Amino acid sequence: MRKRPAVTTMKVPEIALIFWIAKLCTTGFGESFSDYVFFNDYIGQHLAMLMGLGLLLACLTVQIATTKYIPWVYWLAVTAVSVFGTMSADFLNKDLGMPLYASTLMLVAVQAAVFAAWYGTQRTLDVHSIDNRLRELFYWLTVLCTFALGTAAGDFAAVTLGLGTLASSFVFLGIILIPAVGYRWFRVDEVLAFWFAYTITRPLGASVADWLSVPAPYGDGLQWGTGPISLVLGILLVGVVALVGSRHRRSGPPKAAPLAAATEVR
Repeated sequence: MRKRPAVTTMKVPEIALIFWIAKLCTTGFGESFSDYVFFNDYIGQHLAMLMGLGLLLACLTVQIATTKYIPWVYWLAVTAVSVFGTMSADFLNKDLGMPLYASTLMLVAVQAAVFAAWYGTQRTLDVHSIDNRLRELFYWLTVLCTFALGTAAGDFAAVTLGLGTLASSFVFLGIILIPAVGYRWFRVDEVLAFWFAYTITRPLGASVADWLSVPAPYGDGLQWGTGPISLVLGILLVGVVALVGSRHRRSGPPKAAPLAAATEVR
């Protein structure tokens, strides 16, 4: 029987400034492209969901099959999660009629349950301890939950609370500074700070994308359209991932490092 390759400890990138830039690009693109496809009359919401799920499964299959961190494979998987996670939250609200506050609270509970199961079985939530298949599956399930939760929370702030997309962007920008300040000056646990920030990047990026793209009469921003903004953000995302790939090739495989690297500007 052919022996399966072992999972290495570095299936995820180092947590540095370029990581957060790439992550924000995936959230913005995922929001605008998901809206473009999900609310497209020619495609329909159910077909859009199936397409998003197919893309997600294909990308995750390739990612999990790898034995090391490959930038293009990893960030394509994150982008696929972003698109499907957005569709999932929109499906709860638009198709099932679940109020935004209810879907937000439900997704908070789901994410908490995933964290509890991950920690209960593995005794760690550190993204740089991904050294077996179960931990990797927990990692990607958590990433999916953060995208769905972030979508619901962003819509809740903009629509239910009536803040609008621009004000919501500034609110989430302020919130995402909390873990950075807490970790830097108040010794907040680095894993907690990471996952807090990781979750908030979703509504932050989505709120900015919605402010740029959502058309009238639903949008309260520039209303440039989800199609054009998807194209612009897609090109930006490709450029950022190309930069990540170039840096990765020059520096070689990253060494396992603590999340303290998140505070470094590289």
